[in-house]
Amino acid sequence: METFDPAELPELLKLYYRRLFPYSQYYRWLNYGGVIKNYFQHREFSFTLKDDIYIRYQSFNNQSDLEKEMQKMNPYKIDIGAVYSHRPNQHNTVKLGAFQAQEKELVFDIDMTDYDDVRRCCSSADICSKCWTLMTMAIHIIDRALKEDFGFKHRLWVYSGRRGVHCWVCDDSVRKLSSAVRSGIVEYLSLVKGGQDVKKKVHLSEKMHPFVRKSINIINKYFEEYALIDQDILGNKESCDKILALAPETIHDKLQQAFQRHHNSLQRWEQLKKIARSLNNIKNDKCGSYLEWEIMLQYCFPRLDINVSKGINHLLKSPFSVHPKTGRISVPIDLQKVDQFDPFTVPTISSICHELDAISNNENEKEENKAESDIKHRTREYKKTSLAPYVKVFEQFLENLDKSRKGELLKKSDLQKDF
Repeated sequence: METFDPAELPELLKLYYRRLFPYSQYYRWLNYGGVIKNYFQHREFSFTLKDDIYIRYQSFNNQSDLEKEMQKMNPYKIDIGAVYSHRPNQHNTVKLGAFQAQEKELVFDIDMTDYDDVRRCCSSADICSKCWTLMTMAIHIIDRALKEDFGFKHRLWVYSGRRGVHCWVCDDSVRKLSSAVRSGIVEYLSLVKGGQDVKKKVHLSEKMHPFVRKSINIINKYFEEYALIDQDILGNKESCDKILALAPETIHDKLQQAFQRHHNSLQRWEQLKKIARSLNNIKNDKCGSYLEWEIMLQYCFPRLDINVSKGINHLLKSPFSVHPKTGRISVPIDLQKVDQFDPFTVPTISSICHELDAISNNENEKEENKAESDIKHRTREYKKTSLAPYVKVFEQFLENLDKSRKGELLKKSDLQKDF
């Protein structure tokens, strides 16, 4: 993947918004079939411009309006907010207290920096293929729960462009949820609790919820390679001490002796499991039997930003936005290929603009006189670049939304016929 030069960003963004951004699919998503009057018109967008100039409460009449504004402003970042009671761009003219956030997708934000206490390879904004497995596990765990435990159908997972992933749950009923219900859902999905000062962040009780069991089963598939080999979580004294701090004091001596006898994470983990299980058999002390699961969850379980999910008016970075630091596009993730998703092969704005330039030069040589209408030509241009497969994933998501909407409308009309 070619290197990205932030100095080139203004020019690249102009080209991207003029010729590559998938406007029609984007509008089709946020318009939700035009079923609810003014749904798109009452949606808040916010733009971050060059030098961190931040403009909130943008709203647009239609796709054409949105296109014109994006091509005029060339935002470094686009955020999507709620659907309000009034047009956001007129919020200053509305009586105080009357301008209210009414609906929004249920969103989740998972950021790699929240795992800094348990990853050894990178810290802060840095990621590598070794720690990306945390995001893979997070998508599998949260998506399974949203689908099976809550019955949510329309879940769009998106790479943030740098160090995390976002999820947009778009079902009609979900967009209407109150803040209190959203808090309940995110609470259900949270197991790792406590700030930097809290050493033991996961406490399992004797009656384990099926959600916890199913999450452990998912982590199990990745744990050996991710935690014991790649992260080497028992590889040195400092790492071993971190794990010891999570174990009951009654087995500290035994564990320390075992760790001194064995010298790699795989062997030490086997010893820890034996000691924890024997403790359970001898004293019926539940800490021991649950210890290995608590460690697995503390090191691997998804860490959600609760506030992002709770607030209806909370803004979240838009799909197909560009990350100004990495140049990577915020692309949708194919749920059938989560394990194959690699953030380092995601197209950057420079790579797709260069691909487009190469194609344009080729075509110019072929035909000097271009009779084809420019608009028609432009709507398909992303298809000639490495952005195409990601737009296809987005289109598949939109197809399912449309099918579901048509199904609901048919149901309603059938019910009305019955009366």
